[in-house]
Amino acid sequence: MAPTTVPRVRRTAQNTQYTYNLTSRIHAVQTYPVLSPQGATILIYGHENGITIVWRGGRRFKPEAASESERGPTSKQNGKPPPADAVMIVDSDNEDTAQANGQPFVDKPQFEDSVDKDAPYPEITQTLDLEFGTAVLHLATLPITPCTAEDAPWAGADLLKEKIVFAASCATREVFLITLPLVPPSPKSKARAELQDELFVGKAGNGKWGEKLTPLHGQTKCSDGLAMTLVKFKSPTEGNRSAERSRSASRAPPRVIVAAHASDACGTLRLWDVPLEGSLKAAARIEPFQAEYLPKPLTSISFNPTHSTQLLCNASPDAVRIYDYALASMAPDDMSEGPFPSQGSWLVSFYPPFSRPSSSRKPILAASWIAHGRAILVLLADGQWGIWDVDGVSPQGQGPALFGRPGSGIRGDALTEFNVSGYVEGTSPLRNPASQRVSGGGSDFVPMTPHSRRDALAASFGPERLASVKGGIVVTSVPASATSTADESVALWIGGAEHVFVIPGVLKFWDAQIRKGAGGGVNLFSGAQPTRMVRLNDLSVGLMGERCTGVGAIVRFSESSNGNGDATTVVPSGNEEGLPVELLVRGETRLVVVRESETVVGTRIGGVVGRRSKRMSERGRENTAIVVYPPPQQPGSVAYNLSVGPRKKKSSRWGADDSDNDENEKGEENGTPAPAPAPAPSMLLPARPRGGGLAFADNLNAAADAEQADDDYDDGADGGRDVEVEMLDIMEIDRQLDAMDGGRGRGRKKVIFDDN
Repeated sequence: MAPTTVPRVRRTAQNTQYTYNLTSRIHAVQTYPVLSPQGATILIYGHENGITIVWRGGRRFKPEAASESERGPTSKQNGKPPPADAVMIVDSDNEDTAQANGQPFVDKPQFEDSVDKDAPYPEITQTLDLEFGTAVLHLATLPITPCTAEDAPWAGADLLKEKIVFAASCATREVFLITLPLVPPSPKSKARAELQDELFVGKAGNGKWGEKLTPLHGQTKCSDGLAMTLVKFKSPTEGNRSAERSRSASRAPPRVIVAAHASDACGTLRLWDVPLEGSLKAAARIEPFQAEYLPKPLTSISFNPTHSTQLLCNASPDAVRIYDYALASMAPDDMSEGPFPSQGSWLVSFYPPFSRPSSSRKPILAASWIAHGRAILVLLADGQWGIWDVDGVSPQGQGPALFGRPGSGIRGDALTEFNVSGYVEGTSPLRNPASQRVSGGGSDFVPMTPHSRRDALAASFGPERLASVKGGIVVTSVPASATSTADESVALWIGGAEHVFVIPGVLKFWDAQIRKGAGGGVNLFSGAQPTRMVRLNDLSVGLMGERCTGVGAIVRFSESSNGNGDATTVVPSGNEEGLPVELLVRGETRLVVVRESETVVGTRIGGVVGRRSKRMSERGRENTAIVVYPPPQQPGSVAYNLSVGPRKKKSSRWGADDSDNDENEKGEENGTPAPAPAPAPSMLLPARPRGGGLAFADNLNAAADAEQADDDYDDGADGGRDVEVEMLDIMEIDRQLDAMDGGRGRGRKKVIFDDN
């Protein structure tokens, strides 16, 4: 089920899209926040038959290791002894016997010394399929800031330096906590004979890839969403725990909390406590330590990256609530087993606005933590977005206290007030469906009773119209670099691929929206890139007809040397062009990686217009004539008589009279070159020091020849014509000529053709 290693590359006017075609339907995609030791980004996606892990970018395998795997596991090397650090230190003739005797396979992948910087895009280094025999519907990873393997330990979990830790839920209601080596398997490991002889030997859970599956029991239906976090134990100061339980918790190894919500009963929320390190018996059953029965099913859940005990629950369309599993609802609760109480507490509820003119609230498409768990970003079904300031991190100041913290910005009771809010571009039909009514679809003069009128209003403006709208929010922490501070990037989508947006920096965007509301004049889709919401266009080019089912984000990293040339490190790319993240668009059977750039064709016209306007305004102060700016490397200026007064009969097209032409003809008959006819003295203009013009010669034929020569020169090896600049020149000439129409017939008009 691995994707094609070579993507389909398409460049649009705004971005570059890399499409990977898959062989099965995709249900979920997650970007693992920790890079592999060789610098590759790890993508995990669930499909109809299990899970596939993709290592993208980083250092590639050495060519000799790949060629050795192509020769097969049992082939001999002709005339070349095996290296001393071979992957399997056994005789190749007795390889099958050694495997049958139970000798373990030791995988020692070998990578190149540096990343290939000449590659046009990050290549797929390795893929790994974990077969479950059923569809994997949901995935969850730890909410940590993307980092390298050396910086991975979080809350004392050193296992993150070597292992991938994530959770998965299947269509058969099973939930697993999966650990896997962070280093990709070598081609030699994937070419083992034991994997080719038996059909199900590589199934997930057999340990052939170093994986470990921990089943989590208790679900009666398939999960609708997952979330996970690491336990961060605190000092024993809370009264709802006994001293003995607190002391045992402080000595316990790092543990993982996995949360899952399902639609069984009226809606349930279950949490499991799983040890991250240490041995766990294979027959051990891990049951949930907490189970909350809800009035209705949840839509999504996510753990707070800072306060790891708080769980954000989206109970659309009623409210967004925060659940704390470590805070007992009834104190004291010493009868529970383990370090946590048997029942948690619901801390606060955030209520969205109403969908007018009905009395129902707007459906909540997605809600996610931002500002490192101190605020909440919410996206509603009618295209409205808003930020709830929980801990008072708003740039405008702090508000009243909440959760015992002297800085909350939460205000309101039945309706929670947004700190800042707005609407996503292009979503007005969701709020005003009458504007999208198609003519000819039916007669508007239909008799209506009070009952049918009420149904029509509910269908046009009620929550039923917004119930089918899909969307989501993905928040990615962007680590600090040499040129930028730590921030968060948000990718959101609503409806489909036509409405996909990226906020490069949440904190700067938040500050800009506050200044906009105070009269600062900041536009939502203009201004500097970190302060605006960037819309991604032409995503249908990469999806190739498939609908958008979700988005993700990949932090852009770059490789830097330590100065001696013998080692390299992977650091955030703070000086890259475009967005700090690559957008990962999920189709039905395709994955599209979108790299946005600010130097593409579509963004040049704005800069050209600004430069040309500034230059034209400066020249306009020097004189009142029409100043034309031709392409560079043109001859000097030429003056023309454009007088509209009465003239003598001319025999030449350049304004000379008959006497001048007779003298020219006599001179040519005598064999002497005729002097060039001089224009009227009143029309002679002083030559400007910069010279140049439109390169018109002495007659129209010469001018046409010069124009043809310019076209040939522009099409040569020195580069193509700048069509945008030429079009702006023509537009400027037309504007100046239109302004002079009112003074036609008043005398002479002077035109200066200047270069550059």
